[in-house]
Amino acid sequence: MSKRVLVVDDAAFMRMMIKDILTKNGYDVVGEAVDGTQAVDKYQELHPDLVTMDITMPEMDGIEALKRIRSIDPNAKVVMCSAMGQQAMVIDAIQAGARDFVVKPFQADRVLESIRKVLG
Repeated sequence: MSKRVLVVDDAAFMRMMIKDILTKNGYDVVGEAVDGTQAVDKYQELHPDLVTMDITMPEMDGIEALKRIRSIDPNAKVVMCSAMGQQAMVIDAIQAGARDFVVKPFQADRVLESIRKVLG
């Protein structure tokens, strides 16, 4: 059974890029969210195996969404996605329970390596 992934990013183009990388490599993108609030709701609804989460988003940022998802499911597997120059936020994300992070712009092999590592 293919692994189920929730893609969270406020930029449609970024969601499309990740979705494309994942589906071409046998992952099942079960949902998308445009902000942290939606991410938490979709996580509860879909119970994905993994979440790719942008850090900077409107409504609720990725770090707050990560904390809420981890409070619902302490075993949640979340890979953070951030632009260059957000090192401090990446550290916050790892401390909040993110399993890994990928830097934008995405390199397909780096995204896949991260996801394989996190899913074991």
